[in-house]
Amino acid sequence: MKIEDEIQQPTFRNAYQKAVINLLFTSGWMTNKQQEFFKPYGITGQQFNILRILKGQHPKSISATAIKARMLDKNSDVSRLLDRLVAKQWIEKKVCPSDKRAADITITDAGLELLATLSKIQKEVDGILQLTEGEATQLSNLLDKARG
Repeated sequence: MKIEDEIQQPTFRNAYQKAVINLLFTSGWMTNKQQEFFKPYGITGQQFNILRILKGQHPKSISATAIKARMLDKNSDVSRLLDRLVAKQWIEKKVCPSDKRAADITITDAGLELLATLSKIQKEVDGILQLTEGEATQLSNLLDKARG
């Protein structure tokens, strides 16, 4: 469905305004689709992002600061997200021996198992965008270009 129909706005100031509005609308749409996908597993998209970061570090630990730097959503409250992941026993936080104010964070076996389960049905998430692989590559390249 065209953005004009989705937001009931027949005209835009110019192609740039239309592209920005379409990008923002599509981002929200994607977020909602992801939430629907993750809901049965008791995880949010931001928590999933942290688990994937930790899996990439596994078996090494990483600091909350380094996690925040790698997050897709730079405005995330990483401390709160980490506390929730600890409560679900998907990650562990230990005091850093060299800096008592910092924590070393690692993914647990339960966190790895959750990611393994989610990876089996990841094609559902990949299929949210109804694009061919070539179109997805082109879109990704255009978004990279847009960010400079």
